Amino acid sequence: MTGFMVVLDSQIVILALPSIERGLDVSVEDGQWVLSAYMLAFGGLLLFGGRLADLRGRRQMFIVGTALFLVSSLLCGFAWSAAVLIGARVVQGVSAALMAPTSLAILMGMFPEGPERNKALAFWSGVGGIGATASLLIGGPITDTLGWAWIFFINVPVSVVMLVFAPILFPESRGRSGRRAYDPAGALTSTVGLMLLIGAIVLAPAKGWLSGPALGMLLGSAVLLGLFVLVESRAVAPLVPLQTFRSRLFVGGNLAMSLFAAITVGMSIAVTAYAQQVLGYTPLQFGLGMVAMTVMAVVGSYVGQAGLTKIGFRPVVATAAVAMGVGVFLLSQVTVHGTYFADLFPGLLMFGLGLGAGPVAAVAATLSAVDQEIAGVASGAANAGFQIGGALGAAVTSAIVVSNGGDSAEPARMTNGFGAGLTGDLVIAVGCLSVALVLLRPKQPAPGQDRDPGNGEVATQL
Repeated sequence: MTGFMVVLDSQIVILALPSIERGLDVSVEDGQWVLSAYMLAFGGLLLFGGRLADLRGRRQMFIVGTALFLVSSLLCGFAWSAAVLIGARVVQGVSAALMAPTSLAILMGMFPEGPERNKALAFWSGVGGIGATASLLIGGPITDTLGWAWIFFINVPVSVVMLVFAPILFPESRGRSGRRAYDPAGALTSTVGLMLLIGAIVLAPAKGWLSGPALGMLLGSAVLLGLFVLVESRAVAPLVPLQTFRSRLFVGGNLAMSLFAAITVGMSIAVTAYAQQVLGYTPLQFGLGMVAMTVMAVVGSYVGQAGLTKIGFRPVVATAAVAMGVGVFLLSQVTVHGTYFADLFPGLLMFGLGLGAGPVAAVAATLSAVDQEIAGVASGAANAGFQIGGALGAAVTSAIVVSNGGDSAEPARMTNGFGAGLTGDLVIAVGCLSVALVLLRPKQPAPGQDRDPGNGEVATQL
């Protein structure tokens, strides 16, 4: 449920933005910060949130994050100005940065390594993938019938249920080391560095990649992340042990997760705009049209978790990348006088299948390569990869769409821009396939070493 809500809240605002801008009388540019503020806080604090969970207790930090998520969701819904809403979204992002890695680390601790853990990870990731599609499914109907505030109010009952049952269902767990070393230098450099990186990606479509603000943020991010590596190489108790990045599965799984996020967010932006601006769909009609993709994402998550235990990470990630690539290719053929069943339905079916299966295998590959001692921060890294990928996908797709006439008032030019943006997503899907084939290939076990029967893979080094 946590994975579902966290991903849902990062996506559901997309459909409600026009209503928010009208309701609070804000410009389109200021309205975009309702989406970006959450993304910046969430993505920037994930590593530190995961580290807090490892050191202070995963159940404890999960409860703190959930309580903060409840309060911030209420504040978002009752916001009386854009400034209040953006501030509440920052707090909501902070709470999500505590909830997401802790819930995943708790899950890892509850199941032994092997098939059972893979199934649990697949379920967690699959539910998150469903959340990404459900945001498009329910966001429109909620906004049209109840008003934009209710996209935040729906978090409240779910948060209450999680607060009631978390102390009962979740055992307390933390890293085995009894020493609480927070690595403040590593936390500061990674947090600000990631925030600047995501901020630059978010800012670039509006200001330009070569603009002073975007270049400044990119340069600052590069310096801080470089300092982070230096700090971690010398820290007695580093935030993220650098040897973790020598694992091919950890690196490959994170890259695949980022690329899956980029394809998903890019596709969502282009298809949402095409359906509403060219085909004339209301948010409610478009949301109902996304049922097909949501159903296929459920099927894909089931197929993905079954495939993990039988054929391993690489075939599942590669197949999912192909399915999503075929999906965006079909969607890129949209026409100015298109219809739902001719232009959208086939592509949504294929895309949903890949979306359900791909992140399942990517997150399982990432976490299979780390020790339980750093499960929280490793989960944070996986979630940070998703946020960075999503921001990059939004920036790249938006830039392609606009440069090809997607911001025009003429339907034919708009359609051409949306098709070009979806073709760009196809290129990202090819990159994801390459990552799967190169980095997620299994390594034959050394003499005397047993292959993990749960996933058919051995954690390999770069």
